[in-house]
Amino acid sequence: MNFNTIFLKSFRVLLLPFALVYGLIVIIRNWLYDKNYLKSAKFNFPLICVGNLAVGGTGKSPMVEYLVRLLKPHFKTATLSRGYKRRTKGYALANENTTALEIGDEPMQFHVKFPDITVAVGEERMVAIPQMLHDKSDLQVIVLDDAFQHRVVNAGLNILLTDYSNIYTQDIFLPTGDLRDEKKSAKRADIIIVTKCPANITQDKKYTLLRSIKPKQHQRVFFTTIDYGTPYHIYNKQDEWILTSNDEVLLVCGIANPKPLKEYLLNTVHTYYQKDYSDHHIFNIDDLNEIKERFNKIHVGRKLILTTEKDAVRLIKFSEELKDIPMYVLPVKHTFLFDDTEVFDNLILDYVQNFKLEIHEA
Repeated sequence: MNFNTIFLKSFRVLLLPFALVYGLIVIIRNWLYDKNYLKSAKFNFPLICVGNLAVGGTGKSPMVEYLVRLLKPHFKTATLSRGYKRRTKGYALANENTTALEIGDEPMQFHVKFPDITVAVGEERMVAIPQMLHDKSDLQVIVLDDAFQHRVVNAGLNILLTDYSNIYTQDIFLPTGDLRDEKKSAKRADIIIVTKCPANITQDKKYTLLRSIKPKQHQRVFFTTIDYGTPYHIYNKQDEWILTSNDEVLLVCGIANPKPLKEYLLNTVHTYYQKDYSDHHIFNIDDLNEIKERFNKIHVGRKLILTTEKDAVRLIKFSEELKDIPMYVLPVKHTFLFDDTEVFDNLILDYVQNFKLEIHEA
């Protein structure tokens, strides 16, 4: 067992008084919204919110990407994010010259992967949504990234994610736990998705989790697992690398929850070494030199540097330095379990289609 993990958990228990104060603030804020002392704006437009109750990686970005892949063949689709840790403020619409420093790494990831959709950022979503609809008058649906706990905007469809290894019902408030919103806020969700499940999760475990979540009558609960794709070169995206048990990997990673990725590598490659960074880390030239130096110390034939798609958009600024380095990007996506893919897809498509019909009839 990792001693550092034990130490950190013990330290966080000592912060329980702060968690009680934080929780009280959150509860009062939610009460003000519930009683309409604080107002939520509702738009006559299809808005799909993706979020969670806890800090850390529950798979929000891959879920936004899943929704984009599902929606864009049928509707003019957009994403709106806060643009966490960007070096700009206010509303910004991505274009061909946009960088991750301007809009943030996750929105930049959406922009790079889906150049045919609209990607925007804005801290004040109530201001950004009308601006988006003004700038792109043909939009038919907007996916709000990480907006569940921000109640200023009342989305028409709310999707709540919770990590299989840290279900919100078993968690407590920050900083002792990971909750940034109270558990009963889950009642506002239309869909709850338990993410990062083992691919072989049993029906018994599914029902155990359902008993813990206790979904309301209007809610649907789904279960997903992480599927990793074939790594592609960060500079020349056509160059792919099939991971094998003979490979030695230097993992360059700055994401909130790298545990599933590390477990995947443990079961896929011969050995992996870690070069960990904080979530949303802004890479500099010294970081790149350290990565190359660490990689050069691996003395085997089949070796590569592996990074995540979120990290890649913060590293691509070093494109000239990277084009001759074996640095590959590992794509990730959600796969629905228990044969629920079609059920989920239809819920999403029906929401947007029926919303359009209601507007048209009105």
